[in-house]
Amino acid sequence: MSEFSKNPDKEWIKQRLIVASVCVLLVFVLLFLRLVYLQIIKGEEYRLLSEKNAVRLKSVKSSRGLIFDRNKTLLVDNRPSFNLKIVLEDAGDVKETVQKLAELIQLPFPELMQMIARAGKGAFYKPVTLQTDISREQLALVESHKFDLPGILIDIEPTRYYIYKKTAAHLLGYLGQVNSQELKTGKYPHVRTGDAIGRYGIEKSFEIYLQGKRGGRQIEVDANGRTIKILKTVEPVPGFDVNLTLDLELQQTAEKLFGNRDGAVVAIDPNNGDVLVMASNPSFDQNDFIGGISSKKWKALMSDPGKPMNNKAIQAEYPPASTYKIITSLAALEENHIDRYSTAYCPGFYKYGNRVYRCWKKHGHGEMNVINGLAQSCDVFFYQAGEKVGVDTLAQYALGCGLGKRTGIVLENERKGLIPTSIWKKKRYNEVWQGGETLSIAIGQSYNLVTPLQMAVFMAAVGNGGTLYRPRIVKTIEDNHGQVIQKIDPEITGGLPASKDTLDIIRSGLLKVVQGDRGTARSIRLKQVDIVGKTGTAQVFSMAKGEKIKTEKLRYGLRDHAWFICYAPAENPVIAVSVIIEHGEHGSSAAAPIAGALIDQYIRKMSSEETRWE
Repeated sequence: MSEFSKNPDKEWIKQRLIVASVCVLLVFVLLFLRLVYLQIIKGEEYRLLSEKNAVRLKSVKSSRGLIFDRNKTLLVDNRPSFNLKIVLEDAGDVKETVQKLAELIQLPFPELMQMIARAGKGAFYKPVTLQTDISREQLALVESHKFDLPGILIDIEPTRYYIYKKTAAHLLGYLGQVNSQELKTGKYPHVRTGDAIGRYGIEKSFEIYLQGKRGGRQIEVDANGRTIKILKTVEPVPGFDVNLTLDLELQQTAEKLFGNRDGAVVAIDPNNGDVLVMASNPSFDQNDFIGGISSKKWKALMSDPGKPMNNKAIQAEYPPASTYKIITSLAALEENHIDRYSTAYCPGFYKYGNRVYRCWKKHGHGEMNVINGLAQSCDVFFYQAGEKVGVDTLAQYALGCGLGKRTGIVLENERKGLIPTSIWKKKRYNEVWQGGETLSIAIGQSYNLVTPLQMAVFMAAVGNGGTLYRPRIVKTIEDNHGQVIQKIDPEITGGLPASKDTLDIIRSGLLKVVQGDRGTARSIRLKQVDIVGKTGTAQVFSMAKGEKIKTEKLRYGLRDHAWFICYAPAENPVIAVSVIIEHGEHGSSAAAPIAGALIDQYIRKMSSEETRWE
């Protein structure tokens, strides 16, 4: 036996090598068995799971542009909305997952499944919105149970917020969810299914500016659809901000003065056509439309007899009543049928053929000229003036003053009113025009129809010397850095068909409506400013000959509408106002005080600003 083999140290090393080799062999056997288990036994399962770990593109919604008033007061903002969504590919058993979700946060299971059904087969890999703007309590519940809700995710997106509830609702408008047909038109390149677009008012008319551009994220998700990490981000571009001509404080005053009465108020700057106030009552809360208005609230709006969804400033048409006497005066003066000194005697009635036409003042006004006729609103004077002018010539002047056609304001569904002619009646009723109908037209009754906005634009033109402006509601559009990208300048659309002398005569008569001792609106006279205006009482219900019914006994819906149109100050006016109070009965008592209060507030505000800058 050799010396080496007998060495005990050598034997010990050999044994250690054998043990180490066995251990290494056992490790490799275990690794081999684990590999067999993973690749052969569980291979198909893990292959499917690994395929679900994917890189996805997630669209990021942009924030909508903000809306400000003329003084940079924020009217419409955005706030975060927590939207509940599901990715069907990650949800496993969809019905089971949705059932758990419905029970957890107390939402109707059928409605959630209906949202999935609406999305269609093409939405298998895309998030489907189940509920928008969930509460913070619901959010907490979903987050705390997210491992039991595969495929369910919460998206935080900007949503609209109307700061002043119901204020200028008809002007600002509201949003509504885009439909599939609209998406197919290609008009909304940055809008996706479930997004909202402007449905009314400024929100709709300036949709292209307010919408913004979507961004996106490239994200890696696990088998349950949870985000592992964000790989790349393209930030969304916010929509442009819109600066209005509206004066918030004046608007709120107008709406407060309505109380529970129905009607409209429009105030305009006569020097450029800026709309300072556009109020329509009753109103509605635009926030109710966020995420879709409930059927209960929608039915309540639709069944309201006050028609809150109508913008009465541009969509409601009313007989102009005695405010139309300005048109009759203008036409009679321009056609030389009367002059400043022409008079007509008013005994309280006017006989035409075999019919008697009454004046509103039972015992008459006595001898009247055009100035006093306007101041005291004598019907008899204007019956005779209208008879001389004729219906078709009256219509020419009315159309020339902007009545009977749209003003061109950038809001949808503006009505144009109606200025009747003999040809129109023949086409409409197949009847010949009767001379007595001209007398009714001359004092603003019968077929005549106008909108409050038309009358404000017209009165502004009377005040500024005859220039008709397109009503302007947006001054500038800015990006989110405050850079002006578009400025909307005042636009002249025409001029009143009247000479300076004619306008001077008419303005003298309208000044006496408020400032004169017998003026029909003398009760709203202000100390610091002269108001120039005209009252009107538009007949809704026509009583039979000789019939007399006291107003308080007449059903509300049959009572007369109350008008008042005006501008101030008399020299170099800065505001023109048109007020209509439905079934308010008398312009002098119902409509005129609202206009007077608005003028008082606006003039005081302008005076204080001028003093501040001196």
